[in-house]
Amino acid sequence: MATEGKEEGGLVFHPLDQFIVKPLFGDGAVAWYTPTNVTLWLAIALLCTVLLFVVGSRGRAIVPSRVQSIGELIYGFIYKMVEDVCGKDGIKYFPYIMTLFVFIFLSNYLALIPMSYSPTSMIAVTAILGFGVFFAVTILGFVLHGTKFLGLFWMSDAPVILRPIIAVIEVISYFVRPVSHSIRLAGNIMAGHAVIKVFAGFAALTLVSPVAILGITAIYGLEVLVCGIQAYVFTILTCVYLKDALHPAH
Repeated sequence: MATEGKEEGGLVFHPLDQFIVKPLFGDGAVAWYTPTNVTLWLAIALLCTVLLFVVGSRGRAIVPSRVQSIGELIYGFIYKMVEDVCGKDGIKYFPYIMTLFVFIFLSNYLALIPMSYSPTSMIAVTAILGFGVFFAVTILGFVLHGTKFLGLFWMSDAPVILRPIIAVIEVISYFVRPVSHSIRLAGNIMAGHAVIKVFAGFAALTLVSPVAILGITAIYGLEVLVCGIQAYVFTILTCVYLKDALHPAH
C-alpha cells in the first residue's frame, strides 16, 4: 500500500504504490516464476470460484442454500446474456464467457478488501484477457466461415463509393478492440483505488479529515457499483464480439 508521512511540513502519500508487484517471500527481484501479491490474489479468486460453484453447489438441493442460490443467479444471468446477444449458436461458448465474468467479478470485489490487491488493475492481466478474446473470436470466425468472415468489414448496404472507406474504418476499429477492451477494465479499477487512496491521505489532516472520510465512503460505494459494472461490460462486449464471429455479414 502507499505510504504517508510528513516531509518538510507537507503531507506525502503515493496512491500508485498500492499497485506495485511485490514478492511474497523476501525482497528480491520479481521473475516470471516468483510468487507475488498478484499470484496470491489470483489464487484467492480461483479458490472463491471453487467454493462458490463446486463446494457451495455440491448438494444440488432442489431448495438451494444461499451459496447455491448465488451461483445459480450468476449462472442464469450470464446464460441469458449469451443467449440474447449471440443467439442459440453462442450457447456452446457459454463456459468460456462464464469463466471470464466470474474471474473478473470476484477479482474486482476481492480488491475492495483492505490491504488486498486487484489483479484486474494490472494491464498485463487485462491485456491477456482482452487479447485472448480477440484471438479466440478471430480464429473462430475464420474456422466457421473461412474468407467469408471478412464480410464483417464490408458494408454491402452502404453506397459503393463509401464501402472502401467504411471497410478501412471497420478494420481499424476491429484491431483496436483488444486494446480498448483491456485498458477500459484496468483503467477503471486502478482509478477508483487511486482516488480512495488520495482521500485516505487527506484523512490524516485534522482540518479536512471529516470531508476526506465522507469522500472515501462515497468513492467506496461507487466502486462497489463499478466492480460489477466493469465485469458486466467486459462480458457483454465479449458476447458482441462473439456474435460477429458467428454472424459476420452486415
